[in-house]
Amino acid sequence: MGQELFDQLTGMAVFAKVVELRGFSSAAQQLGITKSAVSKKIASLERSLGVTLLRRTTRALSLTEAGRVFYQHATDTSRLAEHARRSVLQLSETPRGTLRVTSAAAFGKFCLAPLFPKFFLRYPEVRIHLSMNDRLVDLAEEGFDVAIRLTRKLPEGVIARKLMPVEYVMCAASSYLRRASTPRTPNDLVKHNCLYFGHGDAENRWVFEGPRGRQTVKIGGNLVVNNVEVVRDAVLAGSGIGLLSTFAISRELRAKKLKVLLPEWKVQGTYGTAVHAVWLPHRYMPSKLRVFLDYLVEQLPGAT
Repeated sequence: MGQELFDQLTGMAVFAKVVELRGFSSAAQQLGITKSAVSKKIASLERSLGVTLLRRTTRALSLTEAGRVFYQHATDTSRLAEHARRSVLQLSETPRGTLRVTSAAAFGKFCLAPLFPKFFLRYPEVRIHLSMNDRLVDLAEEGFDVAIRLTRKLPEGVIARKLMPVEYVMCAASSYLRRASTPRTPNDLVKHNCLYFGHGDAENRWVFEGPRGRQTVKIGGNLVVNNVEVVRDAVLAGSGIGLLSTFAISRELRAKKLKVLLPEWKVQGTYGTAVHAVWLPHRYMPSKLRVFLDYLVEQLPGAT
């Protein structure tokens, strides 16, 4: 049934061109096929419909009653096909349409959202639907064009582009440090209320690299949450010590609302050391996605 429908649609296009140009030869020349191929298309179409569409003589070509009715529908179909073709070409040539983006919540708020106003001025026909969450999404199943991910391991079958490095610091508010003292070594953290991003005890180990080599410390606290912004807000409120990306707390660090702890030690982040844009392979990348990726690389520090 699929092939039959396809043959009928192509036959309709050929038939409409024959009638429009009033001849098989002219239609063949414009379509870039042979006259015999045109004749075969028309004969196949008439056979599948069980009617005669054209009366042909050596001097003239005329439509039967069935041909006149069919021609009206054929031209309507051709116009729709041409409109569809032009619409697709416009999408590929000029960035326009809706771009569905998913991002880690904190990165979306602090890094992506501030870039949108300038992007929309540059590409006014692009709309962005942004979904911010800290779970791993399935691009194909959930219909996203691109995901912005902080991850150690990229999934298979995707294309990725590094957008920026991510640095993590351990920090706390002065109000907490006045109550609980300031840790001097990684091992001091076992005596502190450490608030951390995660889903349970699988993430309750912080890994440090520093003057004494590599150290892994099992931490604990009264808050484990799968949202970085909640950890950030709790740390700012003086509830405990947190491990946060610098992009999420850059203003608070500049304003000295938070103090970086153990600065001589480098601590590993929960998810990874870089932000990547991840998308599914396209034979022809939509222009709306291409310009969005190029814009992020242009605007974000350290992108490659």
